[in-house]
Amino acid sequence: MFGAIVGDIVGSIYEFKNIKRKDFRLFDQYCFFTDDSVMTFAVAEALRKTQDKNFKNLDKQTIKEMQKFGELYPHASYGSSFKSWLKEKNPKPYNSYGNGAAMRVSPVAYLANNLDEVKKLSKEVTAVSHNHDEGIKGAEATTVAIWLALNNRSKDEIKKHIEDNYYKLDFDYEELKENYCFNETCQDTVPQAIYCFLISNDFEDCLRTSVSIGGDTDTLCAISCAIAEAYYGIPEKIHDSALSYLDKRLLKLYNKHYRRSTKLTVV
Repeated sequence: MFGAIVGDIVGSIYEFKNIKRKDFRLFDQYCFFTDDSVMTFAVAEALRKTQDKNFKNLDKQTIKEMQKFGELYPHASYGSSFKSWLKEKNPKPYNSYGNGAAMRVSPVAYLANNLDEVKKLSKEVTAVSHNHDEGIKGAEATTVAIWLALNNRSKDEIKKHIEDNYYKLDFDYEELKENYCFNETCQDTVPQAIYCFLISNDFEDCLRTSVSIGGDTDTLCAISCAIAEAYYGIPEKIHDSALSYLDKRLLKLYNKHYRRSTKLTVV
């Protein structure tokens, strides 16, 4: 799941100031973790705490963890509707198809035992807020792509599965750099993020490619880099640099429960 957090941190400063190029400093002094990282941790905790009970009441635990993390990090750049949802006493889904559904879902792929369980768990952690069909679809497509990458499927296989079941991926990189702009929906973020992974050469190239097309960069990078982590691993230098942006609470949580599941590549 740390690939999503790396993508979030690196993309954080370009969300409202797209740079449309690959030659930039990965970790700027102004980078920070956003709601993408905070809610990824929340989903991970909900899954971890229900895993030994076969994920019973995962939806309720997800709400509990999201609201807990929302209270701990009240200024993490949440969308207005989700920010209100976090404060409700009895929160209900609000028919959202925002890309927040996909940015937070990567931990599912690491705990699901098969593709059917990927889809089931993805829907459970998503539909608590983002219950629009496109929200469910965006989260599922993201998680499925990560799971396929984790299970050593080729890029051609991943692309075919996504195109057969979710989205067409017939983009042109130069055209995206020229015309793609800020968009907060799953249907106009998830396909582009998967495409950036598919045309990348390694984890860092996926990160740079994702930033270079612009758009909602922190979320787009969180999605693409979650897949890239599963496929390539994360270079140790990038991994450790991203860790330095977490606060003590998140760093302790990551080191205690999640660091061992991260595949690192030494370059």
